[in-house]
Amino acid sequence: MSRQKLGQHFLARAAILERIAAAACPDPRPQPLIEIGPGRGSLTARLLERASRVIAIELDPSLAAHLRARFAGEPRLEVVEADVLATDLARWGCLPIAGNLPYYIATPILEKTVRLGVPRAVFLVQKEVARRLVAAPGSRDYGFLTVQTALFATARLLFEVPPSAFHPPPKVDSAVVLLEPRAGRWGIPDPDAFLAFVSLCFRQKRKTLRNNLAEACGKALVDSWPEAALRAEQISVEGFVEMYRRLPPARLLSDSPRNTPSAG
Repeated sequence: MSRQKLGQHFLARAAILERIAAAACPDPRPQPLIEIGPGRGSLTARLLERASRVIAIELDPSLAAHLRARFAGEPRLEVVEADVLATDLARWGCLPIAGNLPYYIATPILEKTVRLGVPRAVFLVQKEVARRLVAAPGSRDYGFLTVQTALFATARLLFEVPPSAFHPPPKVDSAVVLLEPRAGRWGIPDPDAFLAFVSLCFRQKRKTLRNNLAEACGKALVDSWPEAALRAEQISVEGFVEMYRRLPPARLLSDSPRNTPSAG
């Protein structure tokens, strides 16, 4: 698989690399950290200046070999040649995570890492994805990914990154986001069941909750809700939690497969 197919755009601007490293390692006492998609090691070098140890997970065999050669004299770097989506990140403990995420798999990586409850995750992602992570209800970027992320973490857009900061330059703008764990997770005991419900709400984004939920949750029940005529994009995370708690046990969807929303 070519590097272009892997969606690799290597961040080259030193000032931005420093800002990402500082956000990922804010504690003056060095601590271990996981890096996803280290590429040629530009961010890795900055992280090693601040972390006590870096576990770098790289899918591309040639890049993994390059990292081992470049940092051959650095015992604090562990290069793991693996698919991050198939890797148990908890095997190293509850560590901060950083990385320049390949655009084509950024969303599944976010979905995986946000559940880990790590102290912080700092990711460089496509600006469109960053906007979805921090979007407010009623905005065009607000959707299932927003709510899913907010269930497990608080998200903050730290700064934007122009295409000129990469080699080769991507055709889109990028941004750096900070994810920090959310205590209590809104009091939801079964996150998967809750997200299955939210997914149904967003199943057809332009339709009302009444249309999206009537079949699964019962038309009479949904019609009794004050939100029935609203669209999912108009509902806050607190609103979804409140609606979910109104469902009788038989409607909690804990055994239902999660449907993929049409957008958002």
